Amino acid sequence: MGSRLTRALRNFNLESRAHGEISRPRPRAAPRHPASQRLAEQQQQQQRQSGARQVEIDELTRKNENLVSLLKNVYVDSKDTPVEKHPIAKRTKPQQEMRHSKVTLKRDPFAVTNIPKGKLSIVEVLTILNNHKLDPKTWTSDKIAEEYSLEPKDVEGLLEFFKVFEIKILPPEEKKERIGAR
Repeated sequence: MGSRLTRALRNFNLESRAHGEISRPRPRAAPRHPASQRLAEQQQQQQRQSGARQVEIDELTRKNENLVSLLKNVYVDSKDTPVEKHPIAKRTKPQQEMRHSKVTLKRDPFAVTNIPKGKLSIVEVLTILNNHKLDPKTWTSDKIAEEYSLEPKDVEGLLEFFKVFEIKILPPEEKKERIGAR
């Protein structure tokens, strides 16, 4: 029932509304700024003065009957060819060399064993930081870089800006009387 009502309202007085829309005057162009109007007038004067330019414009807009007749003679017949499966595009980026992890956790089901050269696993990072903290003379940045196939500047940044958590267990304090509200 609702669609019948909306259709009736939509089609009510349709013809007179269409005539009114057609007879409505078209909107005028916005007035030009005085500076741009002067520029437009100057260009028109230059075009009137140079007659050769007008000939060029007419030549560009004129229809070339010879080309139109040639175009009418062209017939294109297209046939769909079966779509062929294209092989998957090969990687353009060269594949990185892999190395085996130096440190692994026992019973770790998600242990990463193959690591690209120049990268570290989290376990390796923690091991490196801990070894350097415990024995900095043995585990220098050069030795770490050589051992794990890293850039020396990256290792120096790692050792400088990252630290392993340090757990300190404080001895129990003497029991003191608490001051409380009475």
